[in-house]
Amino acid sequence: MLWRVVYCLATWLVLPLVFGYFAWRGRREPAYRENLGERLGRIGPVPHGAIWIHAASVGEVVLVAPLVEALERRFPQCPLLITTMTPTGRERAFKRFGDRASIRYVPLDTPGATRRFIAQAAPRIGILVETELWPNLIAAAERGGVPLVLVNASVSRASAARYVRWPLKNATRFMLARVRAIGAASDAHAGRFVCLGAPDDRVEATGNLKYDAPDDPDTETMGARLRSQWQASDRSIWVAASTHEGEEEILLQAFERLRSRESGGLLVMAPRHPQRFDAVATLLASSPWSIARRSAGDTVTESTDIVLADTLGEVPMFYAAADVVFVGGSLVPGIGGHNVIEPAALGRPFCVGPYIEEWQDIVDGLVECGAAHVCRTPAKLADASGFWGVDRERARAAGAAGRAHVRAQAGALDRSVAMIERVLSTGR
Repeated sequence: MLWRVVYCLATWLVLPLVFGYFAWRGRREPAYRENLGERLGRIGPVPHGAIWIHAASVGEVVLVAPLVEALERRFPQCPLLITTMTPTGRERAFKRFGDRASIRYVPLDTPGATRRFIAQAAPRIGILVETELWPNLIAAAERGGVPLVLVNASVSRASAARYVRWPLKNATRFMLARVRAIGAASDAHAGRFVCLGAPDDRVEATGNLKYDAPDDPDTETMGARLRSQWQASDRSIWVAASTHEGEEEILLQAFERLRSRESGGLLVMAPRHPQRFDAVATLLASSPWSIARRSAGDTVTESTDIVLADTLGEVPMFYAAADVVFVGGSLVPGIGGHNVIEPAALGRPFCVGPYIEEWQDIVDGLVECGAAHVCRTPAKLADASGFWGVDRERARAAGAAGRAHVRAQAGALDRSVAMIERVLSTGR
């Protein structure tokens, strides 16, 4: 196939650029310079016959944690191999599973690296989380007799439109034809996979694993404690989480409108990526608002206007402290939105911007039940957030409706485990 020849040549040509990127990124984040041999498939000793789970980054590692634990219970005799693509994902995997699983980087998608990885790991099955499709990795798994499954698989309408264009059309068909089972996040996603070339009998709508995240009562307790520490029991708290470049400016405009109506509101801003913390701090420092930086241990008082949440792993606690939530990656194009199920599961009403391609069907359901608003302008964002912030009874009712909707969609975990068990026992 011509496209495979071209693709394989391209992977070799860009390999020096990729390692150059790791070196450049490593100046700020040293972890990018570590374990480079794994990027070439030299993963060292790992138990053969493992259940291999690939979760690209932090979000996927968190998402797949209940599935990993369910597989541990179902197949206690099988070792576990977890691969990630990013240092932050690797770190989170080590914290959660390092005492009972081998943690490695997934190889770069060159023929040699993927072949070495499959030969050295020799896994019993490969579980790819969401839509991690790489031609050489899939081809190497097929040659090595390793069945692959996709869990929580999704493909947006926009992505599906790109995949049907040449040469992606041929590559997509090649990959999907070699995956033994696809557990799609919804009926709509399942239909798109079939249209892209996946065999109809290998695709099933198992549901979205994000709906199966276990409740953590400690999160609510920590949120209430945080409100008390911030002397914010009577203040409206608006949490803007997972924000990207270009969104903070829009949020500040919305906050200005919001504060013109409700003088006591507190904004908590949590940028998505740690490398942007300082830049956002500089932006906030140039505003007229009183800022507290959480990483610096700044005290939050009644006169504090904005908290910069420049820490890791605390977003669920901030959600639990909130009256209203904004979920980022949705006010600027090209990202597609972030996890809206998390605030809904905590019973918090939320807003998003218009660019929610990756979450459209989920947002639609939460909008329909009254738990969410899609806001296209700072004015609409201020209106929706201010409405819920002032009328707390309606906010609680909206949040309760969102929580009930999330719970009604649960069940993907059990269906995904059943699909994996079927492939392990029958090979299909």
